[in-house]
Amino acid sequence: MEKLVELKNVKAFHRKKQILNGVNISVKKGEFVYLIGKTGSGKSSILKVLYKEMDIAEGEGEVVGLDLKKLKYTQVHKLRRQLGVVFQDFQLLPDRSIEDNLLFIMKSTGWKDKKAMKNHAKVTLEQVNLPDIGDKYPHQLSGGQQQKVAIARAMINSPKVILADEPTGNLDPDSSREIMKLLSVISKGGTAILMATHDMDLVENYPGRILKCEEGLISEVQASEYE
Repeated sequence: MEKLVELKNVKAFHRKKQILNGVNISVKKGEFVYLIGKTGSGKSSILKVLYKEMDIAEGEGEVVGLDLKKLKYTQVHKLRRQLGVVFQDFQLLPDRSIEDNLLFIMKSTGWKDKKAMKNHAKVTLEQVNLPDIGDKYPHQLSGGQQQKVAIARAMINSPKVILADEPTGNLDPDSSREIMKLLSVISKGGTAILMATHDMDLVENYPGRILKCEEGLISEVQASEYE
């Protein structure tokens, strides 16, 4: 099976403090992989390395065939076209409609045809079960709906990989379950998902491979080992 994400012995620093101490990760097409661990254990830093928000100091990293160490910041759009990112706090643009939030991402990743863009935005919102909200603004939606829009935004370029950083952290249990069902369906369609979470109930109810992050290192565990 195609390997979409690989980190080998990766070390990374934030303000001269070592955050990652030799991380090894491999994620294949269609895999659903959890990153678990306490706050400050390095989960978010691993995701930041993968979407080129944080540099690799030592080691090797590759996402969708792109070498993260060689990839210049002027080329990051090549990575972002094949990579979707979902954040805990949604990060939607508050002064734009939902449709315009999606069009903004398409423009920034090289789309040109306005009619095709609008049509694609509509289809993508239908895929996350929100067919009639294109003209609404983020503040008019519930937290669960905003996160579905954030997933639609992540899906807009049909990425091979979605990185989700605590995507249910600000949601009630019912909305969390809806988001997890949606991510599970996306994964079964062949998109690899790497999701950072501290919610072990979700991990137990929506099975996937579990990577435990501790002191900047990664180890593979079973759900029963982490209670």
